[in-house]
Amino acid sequence: MSQIFVSGLSNVETSCAVRQFPIDYQPIDYNFFGISSIPSGVGLNVSLALSALGDEVSFATFVGDDAAGVSVRSVSEVIADRRFVSCTQTPQSVVLYDENGRRRIYTDLKNIQESELPDSVYCDLDRFDALCLCNINFSRPLLRIAKEYGKPVFCDVHCLSDIHDTYNADFMRAADVLFLSNENILGREESIVKSLAAEYPCRIIVVGMGARGALLYETDRDRFTAVSAVTTRPVVNTVGAGDALFSAFVHFFLKENDPTDALKKAVVFASYKIGESGASRGFLSEDQLIELL
Repeated sequence: MSQIFVSGLSNVETSCAVRQFPIDYQPIDYNFFGISSIPSGVGLNVSLALSALGDEVSFATFVGDDAAGVSVRSVSEVIADRRFVSCTQTPQSVVLYDENGRRRIYTDLKNIQESELPDSVYCDLDRFDALCLCNINFSRPLLRIAKEYGKPVFCDVHCLSDIHDTYNADFMRAADVLFLSNENILGREESIVKSLAAEYPCRIIVVGMGARGALLYETDRDRFTAVSAVTTRPVVNTVGAGDALFSAFVHFFLKENDPTDALKKAVVFASYKIGESGASRGFLSEDQLIELL
């Protein structure tokens, strides 16, 4: 079991199944059992997944005193250490997704991007085995502190299209292990990864590639390893697959220090997760995952 500090977004996510993209206009559409609302957000998803795998998680985030905040607080009770900071309103998101796994996400961060975590929330970072710092503004101060303590930093910059992206540059400079999606770099995965490795001091870069699995690059060995996707149960909703892949990799890499094996297990973990709708649901325990393997 690792002790992991997570800083990231919490929100309430409303998912809506659609027939296809683009969506044809009509004033009303009856979508029986196709709409659901649950607590989510990258930080919450990662914290819940790591907790399910058996890690001791300390989770820092902003949560409002509104109904959405009550929902976030209720589902997060399985997390060992919840460091919630009050905000005016809890962020929300709406996810439209089709049967092929394509999605469109609308996110309302409220005033979170202008908010800062109080020092008391992260005064003990030296005691953690690793830090998962999600790419939201209130995580930025923690990047420097983590480096001062010499703690490994895991970051996911999601749909990156430019290696010089100004918003994500701080996270890419600080990350020991960097995750991203291939959605904006289709067909250029290896060249983009090589460029990232030349620009930033990451030890490991992982590209999530959806139905094609994932791509691992180890900078010290200058080696690519492709891990094919697997099917563990029928796909319901691919939203949150990247968070699940990231979380399971963090867990097994910290435990075994074998990036290839960690990614293989993470691919299975993510495959099982997408058999359930909602980004914060469908997480296996480590024992369940090993049994499935």
